[in-house]
Amino acid sequence: MLLLFLLVVFTPVNALWPIPRTLSTGTAALTIADGFSIDIHGIEHAPSDLKNAVSRTRHYIQEDKLGRLVVGRGPGQGVSLGDAPRLSKLVLRLVDTNQTAATAQTRVPSISEITALPVEQRDESYRLDIPSDGSDAVLVANTTLGLLRGLTTFSQIWYQHGEWTYTVEAPFKIIDEPYYKWRGLLLDTARNYFPVADIKRTLDAMSWTKINMFHWHVVDSQSFPLVLPEVPELSSQGAYSSEQQYSTAELDDIVAYAAARGIDVMLEIDTPGHTAAVHHSHPEYVACFEAAPWTSYANEPPAGQLRLTEPEVVRFTQKLFKAAIKHTPGKYFSTGGDEINLRCYAEDPVIQTSLNSTGQTLLQALATFTKETHQVLLENEKIPVVWEEMVLEHGDLHLDNDTVVLVWISSANAKSVAEAGHKIVHAPNDYFYLDCGHGIWVGNFTNGNSWCDPFKSWQKAYSFDPTANLTSTEATLVLGGQQLLWAEQSDPSNMDSIIWPRAAASAELFWTGPIHPNGGPLDGTEALPRLHDLRYRFVRRGVNAVALQPEYCALRPHACDLV
Repeated sequence: MLLLFLLVVFTPVNALWPIPRTLSTGTAALTIADGFSIDIHGIEHAPSDLKNAVSRTRHYIQEDKLGRLVVGRGPGQGVSLGDAPRLSKLVLRLVDTNQTAATAQTRVPSISEITALPVEQRDESYRLDIPSDGSDAVLVANTTLGLLRGLTTFSQIWYQHGEWTYTVEAPFKIIDEPYYKWRGLLLDTARNYFPVADIKRTLDAMSWTKINMFHWHVVDSQSFPLVLPEVPELSSQGAYSSEQQYSTAELDDIVAYAAARGIDVMLEIDTPGHTAAVHHSHPEYVACFEAAPWTSYANEPPAGQLRLTEPEVVRFTQKLFKAAIKHTPGKYFSTGGDEINLRCYAEDPVIQTSLNSTGQTLLQALATFTKETHQVLLENEKIPVVWEEMVLEHGDLHLDNDTVVLVWISSANAKSVAEAGHKIVHAPNDYFYLDCGHGIWVGNFTNGNSWCDPFKSWQKAYSFDPTANLTSTEATLVLGGQQLLWAEQSDPSNMDSIIWPRAAASAELFWTGPIHPNGGPLDGTEALPRLHDLRYRFVRRGVNAVALQPEYCALRPHACDLV
C-alpha cells in the first residue's frame, strides 16, 4: 500500500490543459536547443496572425521559466538534461480537408477569418508529434486555427531547470479536436468598468485554455460604456464617466485581438429589460425609470425597461443593433431578453395606452418587438442569442429556428429548451456563475448571502454533465457552455483571481468532453495536479490566478486528497 501511495504521489504529472482527446507520452528527457525555431516556410502566404501566434509561442517557451511542480522543482532524480537529445525545430504543416498539401496558389484563411465562422464550421483539430530523439517535431492541421490550438498545447509541455528548457515525457503523440464547439466566458463590463488592458489579459488567458467565445455583456441598466457613432448620446450620457467608455477604435481593437487568438466576440445588448441607462439620453423610451422600491420593478437597481410597444422604440433598437453588429465579424449577437418585469409594464401609462389601442396583450407586443428587432440580425446574417426566458416564460415568440438559447436559471431547464428545438449553450448559475458565494452586494441586508450561493468551485463546474436528462437527439442541440462573471463585486482589482483558474474547468470539460484519454470519465482528482500546473504557468505569464492549495500539495500530487 505504501509503495502504491508513493507511486501515485511522485509519478510525473502530465500538465496539459485542456487534456487532448488522444494523448500518448513517454518517459524520455528532451531539451529545447539553442536557436530553436518554429518553421512555417512550407505554408505559402502564411497570414500575419499565424506568424504572430508563432512569435508568441516562442516567447512563452523562452520566458515561462516554470519549474516542474515536484519536490525540488527539478527534472527528477537520475535525469541528466545535459545528455538529453535537443529539439531544434517544430515544423508547421497545413493541409486541406482532403489531406493534400496546401499549394502556393491557395490563399490561406487566417485564424481570424476562421474564428468568425459559425462554431459548427470552425475546424480546430490538429496533430502534434514530438519524437524523443531530437528530430523535428511536427504540427499538422487543416486550418490556421487548428495550428494555433496545437501551438498552445506545444507551449505547455516545457519546463525550466537551470539553463535547460525541457520535458521528461517525450515522445508525445497527440491527436486533438474539441468535443463541443462553444467554449465561452462572459464578462459583464456594465456594473463595473474594466479597462482594455484587463480585457486583453483575460483574452490571452482564455486562449491558453482554448476558450473560443468571449460573451461581452457590455452594457446594462447601470451604465452604457459602449461608444457607437450612430448613437453617441447613449455612451456620452449613459457611461459612468468619459474615461469609462469603450471607443469605437477600442472595440475594434479588442475584437481583432480576440480573433487573432481564436476567440469570437459576441456582444450582448440586453433588451427590452436591463435598459435603464437609455433613459439618460432618451427618457421617452424607458418605462418605470428608477421606480421605487426597485425590488418591485427590477432584479437590480435602477429599474427601467424599453417601451417595447412604441414603433419609435422598435426603430431605435433596430438602429442600435445594426450599429453594434458592424463591429463584430462573427455570426453571433445576443439580444438578452431576461428578467423582464411585468409590473413595470403594467403600471406604465404609455405601454398600457398602446396595448389598449391595438388590442394586443403584452406578450403579443413582446413577440412583435422581438421579431422586428431580430430581423435586423437575420438580414445581416447574424445568429440571435437569447436567455432562456425567451423560450420558457413568454409563450411562443416565433424565434428563428437557429436562435441559440443560453440556459442560466437552472441546469435542469436545458431539457425544456431542447424540447422546444433550440440549440443550447449551458450557462447555469448552479454550476458556472463565478460571482456566487461572496456575500450579498446590496446594502441594508446584514448577514445576507448571494442569491446564487454557494460558491461555485472549479470542481463543481468540472462535474457538470452537458447531456444530463437529454435524449440522444436532444443532446445534438448542445453547442457547449460557458462560465460567467457578473461584475457587481468585481473590477480589475480582483478579476484574475475570481476568473482563474476556475474558468479553466469548463474549458476542459467542453473541449475534452466526458471521456478522459485514459478511457474513464473526467475526474477532478486526476485533473487537480494539471490545474495546479496551469495556474502556476498563468502566474508566470502575468495573470494573477488564485492558489488552489498550499504549495506543499501542489508539489506532491494527491498527497492532500481526502481519503
